[in-house]
Amino acid sequence: MGSNQSSDKMHCNRYLNGQGPPTLERTAHLGPPVGSTQPPGQMTWVLLHRELPGFPNENTLQTNFTFPEGEQTEGHPRPGQPYPSLRLCAYLPDSREGRRILALLEKAFQQQLLFTVSTDLHGEDVVCPASVPLKTQPEGGVVMNGYPDEEYLKTVRRALKEKLNE
Repeated sequence: MGSNQSSDKMHCNRYLNGQGPPTLERTAHLGPPVGSTQPPGQMTWVLLHRELPGFPNENTLQTNFTFPEGEQTEGHPRPGQPYPSLRLCAYLPDSREGRRILALLEKAFQQQLLFTVSTDLHGEDVVCPASVPLKTQPEGGVVMNGYPDEEYLKTVRRALKEKLNE
């Protein structure tokens, strides 16, 4: 995040081609991913000095996932075909539990278990989370895939532990 970016131009929860990422509900309808092959990408995180709804007096951990456009490999819906780039942000409270979940996210990302290429409802192949729910909005509640969501930390921790067989 550069200081030369205005807040109204930073949309890190959007595809680089201008389309927003699928919602949790839409991701659930994508169907099971074919294999669990995560495309090459990068995960970083930053600390934001702002609170998430439901977590007063705690900062925010913003996790950034970036995947360049690429070509599908074995384990993807259509090997040899292209998929678009993705830039996605996810949010966690900077709390003891939020830091634990961040460590699990990093481990799952390094083990290539967090994302996959899947065919969406429009027949397009996209990079998407592989059955691990991510909060892609800091606010707006469950309907907007944001906070507050009282069950989210438990839900995401359970999903990550299942993925990591812990």
